Amino acid sequence: MSDILLGLRTVIYPAPDLMAAKTWWTEFLGAAPYFDQPFYVGFNVGGYELGLLPGADATEGAQVYWGVDDVAAAVARALGQGCVEHTPATEVGEGIVTALVRRPDGTIVGFIYNPNFSLA
Repeated sequence: MSDILLGLRTVIYPAPDLMAAKTWWTEFLGAAPYFDQPFYVGFNVGGYELGLLPGADATEGAQVYWGVDDVAAAVARALGQGCVEHTPATEVGEGIVTALVRRPDGTIVGFIYNPNFSLA
């Protein structure tokens, strides 16, 4: 098992048309979002986060976030292995911290610390 990654936590899909994306996912999942704001819509899917982000770049695809205990340490480790910072570590609310790095091959890896995460 990894000594830094705790497991998958969150997938965020670009949603240029947030209303259409929210409607589609609500119908597909058979459940309304638990968080619904103009800047982000979040669904709880089996304890994991499925997010819709209107400002995300659709050409970069979905943002996948791995759970970590320390986002800054995960970013530093990735930078030490040739990654470049894509989105700096940012507290996004409720103590949740996220960051994205771009690997040398161009793919994007996300890290998230979410003190509220629980599969229970």
